[in-house]
Amino acid sequence: MTTTQSSAGTGTANRTGLYLAGLQLVFTLGWTTYVVYLPKLAAEVGIAPSAVILILMLDQAIFTIADTAMGVAADKLAPHVGRLGLFVSVVTAISCSAFVALPFVAGAGAAAQGWFIALIVIWSITSSALRAPPLTLLGKYRAKPQVPFFAALAMLGYGVAGAVSPYLGVVLREHDARLPFVISSVVLLLTALGLSRIEHDVARDTVPPTPDEAAEPLGLVPIAFIVAMVALALGYQLHFAMNSAPFYLRFAAPGDLQWLMPVFWIGFNIAMFPASLVVKHRGGLVVMGAAGLVGAVAIAAAEFAGNLNTLIAAQFLAGAAWGCMLMSAVSAALAIGSTGAEGKVTGLVFSALALGTFARMAAVAGGLQKMPEYAPLLHWAPVACWSVAGAGLLVIAAARLQGRSGLKASAGE
Repeated sequence: MTTTQSSAGTGTANRTGLYLAGLQLVFTLGWTTYVVYLPKLAAEVGIAPSAVILILMLDQAIFTIADTAMGVAADKLAPHVGRLGLFVSVVTAISCSAFVALPFVAGAGAAAQGWFIALIVIWSITSSALRAPPLTLLGKYRAKPQVPFFAALAMLGYGVAGAVSPYLGVVLREHDARLPFVISSVVLLLTALGLSRIEHDVARDTVPPTPDEAAEPLGLVPIAFIVAMVALALGYQLHFAMNSAPFYLRFAAPGDLQWLMPVFWIGFNIAMFPASLVVKHRGGLVVMGAAGLVGAVAIAAAEFAGNLNTLIAAQFLAGAAWGCMLMSAVSAALAIGSTGAEGKVTGLVFSALALGTFARMAAVAGGLQKMPEYAPLLHWAPVACWSVAGAGLLVIAAARLQGRSGLKASAGE
């Protein structure tokens, strides 16, 4: 490869990573906009406030199925350059149309309740095209050592959106829903339309792995990996979405939460890139497992924190651990699926995240956080989820390493 070709490939690689980060950022901010306005829009069509949580649970149930289905579709389309970008663009156009229509249909009142629910279902299904399918480009075309860094870039968009969401929620509540829905949809559609260009550039500058370069079948590892991912996702949901605010309120006023909650995401964003270097040399399963154990310790420290500074440090460390887990999960999924199932396994990762969110919402809908007898369970379940899943992943990684060492020793004999 000439110096010019190498420079072109590096430039394309950087654009790919930044594109994936931007896509995740815009999509996640759109989801935040939806969550902020949903209670108001639901009330306009005659849906009781108590039913809003059920709509959000419906979204997550759909994501759980649709994310994997979209990943499978991406695997079938990715070998044909241009088709994946076209597929994502068309599905995103449908998704954005349904999203834009929500506030306008809600304005029609109770008579439009059925249409309102139908649009939510359409949007939930089609928005899954923006998660696993674009990430399959990393597994299909990028050299394995590059994948962790680009996975970190992609998840950076997710982390930045998490950090700014509290401020976005405060700002949006005072504005009419129609303009934010239109703006977020237009930006998201324009971003999605860029996938075709990125896809062609990546295919031009890199070569997909040949069958000889693909990873060997991993047996039960994908199943164990996804089960662990569900546990990690549940631990994150219970800790951040349910326990973090009460932790802070022991030492701070409610008005301070918008400044304190992003501490978790600052740790998330900072830790991913150094951790990507470890993933490059040691593998995603090792980093996921180690981060799970570190995160469990951080959550326990947050539980026992005696002052605000200690709690902030614990939350920063917990966020850093979650960032390492999520980045390495994407890297591991692309490695596990590198025989042609990158989209499927990556889709399963996002399905696991949705399932964890669904479980947390079910706990909220059931009022578990208001029942004193369940308080110890909700406080210590995240520690259990992260520590058990982390230990299990390290065992799997060690077993795989030992197996490979045995094969090399046999080959030497």
